[in-house]
Amino acid sequence: MGLSETRLKESIDALIEVEPAFAAALERAGYPPPRIRDRGYETLLRTIIGQQVSVAAAQSIWNKLAAALGNLTDPDTVANASDETLRAVGLSRQKVSYARSLAEEVTSGRLDLANLPDDDEEAVAALTRIKGIGRWSAEIYLLFAEGRPDIWPAGDLAVQIEIGRILGHAERPSEKLLRAWSAPWSPHRGAAAIFAWHHYKIDMEVI
Repeated sequence: MGLSETRLKESIDALIEVEPAFAAALERAGYPPPRIRDRGYETLLRTIIGQQVSVAAAQSIWNKLAAALGNLTDPDTVANASDETLRAVGLSRQKVSYARSLAEEVTSGRLDLANLPDDDEEAVAALTRIKGIGRWSAEIYLLFAEGRPDIWPAGDLAVQIEIGRILGHAERPSEKLLRAWSAPWSPHRGAAAIFAWHHYKIDMEVI
């Protein structure tokens, strides 16, 4: 389960003690709502389906896939489906390959989503063995579905932009620089990322 509203607030309050710039940002934007997704195979399959398409398009494909195959919580459902069936609901050849990779990793036992490594980097490595799951997708899963408090998606463009703004920098920091800046924020960097997305959304509404 992802970071609860209570845990999120506690972590943001802890961040303010370390980095006072977050206090002014909190006054401006308020606390963010929690971002929680279900843990397990279905969430990762949704991640693959949603890549590079709109939310509405991803939901449409998901609905068609569910209508065609039935139970999408079971990886055998995708593993046993034909390429033609998967393509017919709107999956590209590439996403068919990705969906099969995920199903095979789970059904073979190579990937146990109920028992990912406790070490965050080892968990990222386990998830990125799946075709189509890069570091960003793995980090988002670990943050939203498992609620790992120190996951830090420093490669995310919105996080880079907004942390730069919060800290008063005119230019967007690089991923390397953002990781260096965030070291003192551990173990609350997951909350920092969620707050950055929230603050970014507020900024976009003002603009």
